[in-house]
Amino acid sequence: MSLSLPICPCQINPSSSAISSPLLYKECCQPYHDGLFDSEDNKADTAERLMRTRYSAFVLVKPEYIVATTLPAQQNVLDIKAIESWAKETNWAGLEIVAHMPKLGKRHAKVEFKAYFNISDNKDDGIQAHHELSAFVKVIDKANNDARWYFLDPTVSMSVTQKQRCICGSGEKFKRCCGAFLRY
Repeated sequence: MSLSLPICPCQINPSSSAISSPLLYKECCQPYHDGLFDSEDNKADTAERLMRTRYSAFVLVKPEYIVATTLPAQQNVLDIKAIESWAKETNWAGLEIVAHMPKLGKRHAKVEFKAYFNISDNKDDGIQAHHELSAFVKVIDKANNDARWYFLDPTVSMSVTQKQRCICGSGEKFKRCCGAFLRY
């Protein structure tokens, strides 16, 4: 399904008017959502870009995209119905990227953001923010000479020991790789 939205949801920031020429959905997040990783052009080149596409996916209720952009080792324990329900029930109001820390070690990054939402029917009243510092990992597939950013979901319960190989496939021990960014 291709929506014809004027402004991409990730471009709306209720706390600032800093974006002078916001991008249209078709020029911003739609190629990522429609492609769902099917080509080089449809994969996020930074953790911030992935964060923006994920926010837009929540606004537009695209739970499959949320799952597909979460670290593959965590995808099978995600509750797609709960993701869909939460996305539908939330009255999204905008996104603010507070900070992007693109180089945390060899393959990790963090994005601090505020996802704004309305808690009342009155759009001028009741805007609140979900403030989060999210971790991302760049997974390298040497066989296909490919690298992709994924969200590391800290809410996923995993039974991982500190000394086992990392869940991202880096070959490093978990505690020295993604373990530094997840509670386990």
